[in-house]
Amino acid sequence: MAIATINPTTGETLRTFEPLTDKLIEAKLEQAQQAFEQYRWTPLAQRAEWINKAADILVRDRERFGKIMTLEMGKPLKAAIAEVEKSALGCRYYAENAPKFLADVPASTDASHSFIRYQPLGPILAVMPWNFPFWQVFRFAAPALMAGNVGLLKHASNVPQCALAIEEIFQQAGFPSGVFQTLLVGADKVAAIIADERVKAATLTGSESAGASLAAVAGKHIKKTVLELGGSDPFIVLESADMEAAMETAVTARMLNNGQSCIAAKRFIVVDAIADEFEKRLAEKFQALKVGDPMNPETDLGPLATPSILQDLDQQVQECITKGARVLAGGKPLGDRPGNFYPATILTDFPAGTPADNEEFFGPVALLFRVASIDEAIQRANAIPFGLGASAWTTDEEERDRLINELEAGAVFINGLVKSDPRLPFGGIKRSGYGRELGSQGIHEFVNIKTVWVK
Repeated sequence: MAIATINPTTGETLRTFEPLTDKLIEAKLEQAQQAFEQYRWTPLAQRAEWINKAADILVRDRERFGKIMTLEMGKPLKAAIAEVEKSALGCRYYAENAPKFLADVPASTDASHSFIRYQPLGPILAVMPWNFPFWQVFRFAAPALMAGNVGLLKHASNVPQCALAIEEIFQQAGFPSGVFQTLLVGADKVAAIIADERVKAATLTGSESAGASLAAVAGKHIKKTVLELGGSDPFIVLESADMEAAMETAVTARMLNNGQSCIAAKRFIVVDAIADEFEKRLAEKFQALKVGDPMNPETDLGPLATPSILQDLDQQVQECITKGARVLAGGKPLGDRPGNFYPATILTDFPAGTPADNEEFFGPVALLFRVASIDEAIQRANAIPFGLGASAWTTDEEERDRLINELEAGAVFINGLVKSDPRLPFGGIKRSGYGRELGSQGIHEFVNIKTVWVK
């Protein structure tokens, strides 16, 4: 795949980049190793100063960085700017809290003195996706760098300017040369980079196939990985729910990032007693969304990131329709304009054997299921290979407790939108991956948890 900025709104190729040669990759790996030998001993206070400076740069230049994101992957500009601001928030969170998370933990044993010490591993490879091209990187980089590791970023090939801008931010913030480097390489180079003895671990956010491939190589070389993969998150609405709040959140939950989010609500599971009202109102809200240029502040829904994503999504939709699913809104690409535009779409009444059974729909398509009870809602929610997040709506305490306990997901949000938050661990189960980002758990993924026993 070419490394290029291709505007998804127009299809125009704006800029292309030459991938790194093997010689340049070798030089960057050596630079990372040399940087780590010095940086690992840098005091936490100094690391925090640099991370806070990176946050300052993000906030100062948020509009410039937001425009780069929108040009490369098509999210509405207002959402892109918000993503830059969230990245700054993540930096500040770890600057403030890493000293506490990394402090020695005393333990009572038969020793005179015993404790747990957290120490960095070395260069960490991050294979990151295009859909949140800043936030995904910073939620890896802030804890990893605060822990004393150094970062190597292999970003998605359609967001090279984002990748280079992020490297520039860390350089401007004062981090020593080599502590954070962008590697402009194709996917075909990842296996060799992971195999290199200087790279100590890897993290990937992306598709199941990409995660399985990376994990296989890392496993062969006995290296730690964290994977955040796909999701087909349920959005459960029970009869006791606050319907107004659920309706407003439902649209945002599906259309965030033009529908291209692993934790977007993709399957709306609604009890029969309120399903007619929910279906009618959701269709009205979807049809009212403004589709168009993501640089326009009035736009609600911009283009999908690439033509292949649009093609794959439409193929799933058409297969559902062909097999008998009913269309409530949208249902086919918008062919009246250039770019990768797909309308806000709702499908329902699925027969068995459609992609709605077990596939992720990565775009603005909502799958609506009717159920008779909370038992059936939970069963339907769990009957999928994924387990990333779940949103459930109820005002009944007993229902709430059942949903929290019985939903198979890395996160359950009651009466709210599933979202990542620096203060909480983030990740999935089943085919949605393993390990955690964010929170104290995220910074502990890439450290040596060293037991110390002294007598």
